[in-house]
Order: sequence, then structure tokens, then C-alpha cells
Amino acid sequence: MTSEANAPQGAGEEAQANQPRLSILTQYVKDLSFENPRAPMGLAPGQPRPEIQIGVDVNARQVGEQHYEVVLQIRIDAKSGETAFFLLELAYGGVFTLANIPEDALQPLLLIECPRILFPFARRIVADVTRDGGLPPLLLDPIDFATLYRRRLAQQAAARQEAAGSA
Repeated sequence: MTSEANAPQGAGEEAQANQPRLSILTQYVKDLSFENPRAPMGLAPGQPRPEIQIGVDVNARQVGEQHYEVVLQIRIDAKSGETAFFLLELAYGGVFTLANIPEDALQPLLLIECPRILFPFARRIVADVTRDGGLPPLLLDPIDFATLYRRRLAQQAAARQEAAGSA
């Protein structure tokens, strides 16, 4: 007989219940704005290609005992000089259930792994909206959310040092 056969019934279930868990309850477009002032002449032949600037931010907040809302915010500004080609702003959210997550792992999980799960869906929305706006679909490159998280920590540390220095 194996040791599992001799274990009290329910011991395996209890161990499994205490495992860290992440599940997504829902995903949604929280806010979407697309301005296409040059339509239908957006990217007509012979016009200069626009410079595209992409900004990404992630926010998370607790919305229930084990539920957290994570919002991936993407802002894309396409210009050529002072001429605006398009502006797209997307806030794409998800509600995640997190159970048995150590406190020190909670913030990295919310700001790295959860947006990594949301990103492919937000990327598709950006591609669809730009295509539906009469432009070539804009396919965003994968985003390194771990680097964004480390930058955020560094900015917070610098702000704390600056505040402590001025006090």
C-alpha cells in the first residue's frame, strides 16, 4: 500500500485547497476612445509615415475579499510633425480571484502576471480599431510587464527619497 492510501481522507483536498490560485472572472473594455481626424485620407500614398508613441500603464485595486480589478491602459498617439493621424486610448480591465497568495507576491502578481493575461485581448482590440478606422492594423509588440513593474518600484523609491530629503 502506498502512503497516500493510508493518509486520512480529505488530507489531499485540504492541501489542494491551500495552493495559490489565480483565476479570471471577467474581462472588459472599461474605456475606449479613437480619434481619426484625417479619415478618409489617413495614410494615403505619398504621405509621410507618422511617428507612433505608445504609453502603457497598469493599475490594480481590490474590489472584494479575494477579487482584484486590474486595468491595462494603453495610449497610442500617431503624428507627423504637428499633424495628428490618430489617437487611441484603451482601458482594458479584468477581475481576478486570488487565493492563498503570500502578501509579498501579491503586488507583482497583480502588476505583472495579470496584465500579461490581459494583453493579447487588448492587442487585438487595438489592431481591430485601427483597421476599422481605415488604417493598417497596428499590432503591438509584446510588453515586458516585469520591467514596467521594476521601473515603477524605482520611481516610488526615488519619490520616497526625495520626500525624505525635503522633510
